[in-house]
Amino acid sequence: MLQNKSFVRKTRQGRVVKVVREHYLRDDIYCGASFCEVCDTSAAKLTPSDSTILVVDTNVVLNQAIPIPAHPRFTLGHIDLLENPGIDGVVLLSVVLDEVKNKNLAVYNRIRALCSNALRKFFVFSNEHHKETYVKAMAGESPNDRNDRAIRVAAQWYQNHLGSTARVVLITNDRENKRKAIEEGIAAETVDSYIKSLGQPALLDLLVLPPSEDASMMEVEDLRPSKKKVIYTEHKPMSEITSGLHRGIYHQGKLRVNRYNPFEAYVGSESIGDEIIVYGRGNMNRAFDGDIVAVELLSQDQWHTEKSMSIADEDDDEEDDVHLAPGSADDAPRVTNLVPGSGKGASSVSSRPSGHVVGIIKRNWHSYCGSLEPMPLPAGNGGVAHALFVSKDRRIPKVRIQTRQLGNLLDKRIVVAVDSWDCLSRYPSGHYVRTIGDIGDRDTESEVVLIENDIDARPFSAQVLSCLPPLPWSVSSEDLANPIRQDLRHLTVFSVDPPGCKDIDDALHCTALPDGNFEVGVHIADVTNFVHSGTPLDDEATQRGTSVYLVERRIDMLPKPLTEDMCSLRADIERLAFSVIWEMTPEAEILSTRYAKSVIKSSAALSYVEAQARMDDSRMTDQVTKDLRNMNKLAKIMRQRRIDRGALTLASAEVKFQIDTETHDPLDIGMYQIREANQMVEEFMLAANISVAKKILNHFPPCSLLRRHPSPTKEMLEPLLRTTAALGLSLDLSSSKALADSLDRAVGDDPYFNKLIRILATRCMPQAVYFCSGDLSPPEFYHYGLAAPLYTHFTSPIRRYADVIVHRLLAASLGIYKLPNIFQDRPQLTSIADNLNYRHRNAQMASRASVELHTIIYFRKRPTDTEGRIVKMRSNGFIVFVPKYGIEGPVYLTLRGEKGGGEWVVDEQQQKVGKIDGSVSYSVLQTVRIHMEVVEPQPNRPKLQLTLL
Repeated sequence: MLQNKSFVRKTRQGRVVKVVREHYLRDDIYCGASFCEVCDTSAAKLTPSDSTILVVDTNVVLNQAIPIPAHPRFTLGHIDLLENPGIDGVVLLSVVLDEVKNKNLAVYNRIRALCSNALRKFFVFSNEHHKETYVKAMAGESPNDRNDRAIRVAAQWYQNHLGSTARVVLITNDRENKRKAIEEGIAAETVDSYIKSLGQPALLDLLVLPPSEDASMMEVEDLRPSKKKVIYTEHKPMSEITSGLHRGIYHQGKLRVNRYNPFEAYVGSESIGDEIIVYGRGNMNRAFDGDIVAVELLSQDQWHTEKSMSIADEDDDEEDDVHLAPGSADDAPRVTNLVPGSGKGASSVSSRPSGHVVGIIKRNWHSYCGSLEPMPLPAGNGGVAHALFVSKDRRIPKVRIQTRQLGNLLDKRIVVAVDSWDCLSRYPSGHYVRTIGDIGDRDTESEVVLIENDIDARPFSAQVLSCLPPLPWSVSSEDLANPIRQDLRHLTVFSVDPPGCKDIDDALHCTALPDGNFEVGVHIADVTNFVHSGTPLDDEATQRGTSVYLVERRIDMLPKPLTEDMCSLRADIERLAFSVIWEMTPEAEILSTRYAKSVIKSSAALSYVEAQARMDDSRMTDQVTKDLRNMNKLAKIMRQRRIDRGALTLASAEVKFQIDTETHDPLDIGMYQIREANQMVEEFMLAANISVAKKILNHFPPCSLLRRHPSPTKEMLEPLLRTTAALGLSLDLSSSKALADSLDRAVGDDPYFNKLIRILATRCMPQAVYFCSGDLSPPEFYHYGLAAPLYTHFTSPIRRYADVIVHRLLAASLGIYKLPNIFQDRPQLTSIADNLNYRHRNAQMASRASVELHTIIYFRKRPTDTEGRIVKMRSNGFIVFVPKYGIEGPVYLTLRGEKGGGEWVVDEQQQKVGKIDGSVSYSVLQTVRIHMEVVEPQPNRPKLQLTLL
């Protein structure tokens, strides 16, 4: 059956046009219920335990009960409730999914994941294509009213279709929609009333707190005699914020909370070219770390005179913070009462812009992990207890929740979502989502790391796995006969990777030519041979963006059959590759470059240690070892040429654990050692990425995926300049070459001195990011750290989706395959690049959090004394880096066994801190003896404490 469907659409030029499309209607779309007597039930998913079918409307999926001030489009929804295994038998109508997709893509992706889970009993019904459930818009009917009517029609059809075999309930929080449904003879309930009828306390905890209950609880909270009333300033409406930004009254930026002091935050503002400091929860005005906020500068006489930042004590609580509404008589930001011992004698250096948040432009709320502490309030009706949720992340304020299962949750790590934060409440309100596990359990704490960093560690769905060829897989005769693929199995190819690496995505060869030159090849796993554009497998990889490497495990971007078998370039096994091959002179000058889909057979899969041992052992003269030595000679020349061009040689504190294979507990910890073999591989990977970047940009200037590293601003480098100036060193920041030369000259008596300076320099650098070439001009493509005008990622497609995109671009530039249609959609490419940057950053943060977790596990039973270097000065302490373990942490200015700690003074110019009487002083990069042990100053918040000896 054919219908005409019309709608209006706005063009890029701003004109509104009417679009008419043919709309096909069918009568053979089955309902999905296992007990249906009419439809095909072979693929049924609706098998509810009580034969109740739930039809949910858009608002139930999308909207929360309490709107967030200043950002009405930001919604959290009842998605947490729908994701709970206690909810099943849910019909998701196509009209609902379409609305959700248009309004909130994050919620849409989560709901689609529910629908693809075979165990969750959710079913998508294409009501828009069923001839009995499709409805045409009536004259004068709004799109929202039309969609509500379509939902009611579908609910009525389900009840008629299933008859007495099932009870069909429309779940809606829309009062008008519910009234009309009941008038039409449809059973309809709100989310709250339906969940309460189930009698399951765990599900009741997932309900968003209604406004009336929230206000009631705030009254009880603020009337307690031990608590003082706290009032925040109302957020400005968006219209006023927009006008204020335009007029320069307000400044927009992302709020970043100091990890060492949760009462101190920064907002990077392009409009004033500097960071605005926001002191205290009052001035943060209910903003969370990561929120995009509008900030108003305080009058200059209220700007806080900059001292070394303070380190907040673990015992500090926001109860002790100044909660003042900006504009009151006493709203100057205060720090001294936030951090005991900050030092009356701290010397003033300069005034930095200080401000307060006037509105939230975009919320960064997500699910948080932590534990509960009871509130001294009587239990309400139904045994509802009030509790404060304490996040593991100290930057997150405590969250008030209600729960009917407090006794079962006190020793658990749980997940909580934030619902609202009223200006009359000290704490935000939220609701319980789920329990992770016992506090202190390693698997539980590892799960926390994943949740806090939004890492998708779920098993791959059946749809994704169905995209893989069956195992065992091997290179076929068709592959070898394919004219696009070169047979390079005769080459002596080898890989060099970290020990135990199973996802080997790069290999090398270096053949000496008769004329004295070398043929050098970089061979990369041909992942796109298996991952085709637009498939469920490709969609999953697009979302995940990257593999995530934790201390004890790896979370793959692609299923293991690909990462460890079909694509992995293992020794003595034929594999498909994408090769970049150069002819080079002995002076490492590239004479020619060619690219080819290929078949290789690796002769050896070496670790960095094994490769280094071969190169160093003069007795070894086999072909692989000879090729390794030749490659290393070329790599050294290439590296030096890159450095001469201005590439930076930076450093980071990479920690390496030795893990017990059975218990997965850390047995040893230390700094990761970089060898010549590491640098050799890195050099050729860089060269391949640069060659491919030039190739794809030449063919596809508007839609190439590249990687850029912006130049650091002077403000970013200020901490480094301050430190080096205090040490009598001068840094030239005029170019990357000038900075590189300055870093080379930064040497001292301590052999570790130069590496520390480079570590500090690394931390001042902006993040390198992916971008679509059509979004920027060529001067902006520059990669500052590599001193390269062009760069991309091509060499790790097993673990990075960016490389998969680049493989498709390279194949299209060679005429091997047609470029997928998505490359014609620049906004979509930009969106993919943004997601890759987000996922890459999260993977880094998860890796660091995993290291911190295992550091605590390791030192819990191994308190130790060691040496550290002071890397940052603070007004009440300093940050110490421990080279032996690659660990960094705060040290407070109280010596072990000393009473009180005395008065301390900070000399910002000289980067020193000392007693007023001159009896003790410390300076940046000074070596100090410290004691390291795990302590728990607050329940369920263990930390590695560093104490001066």
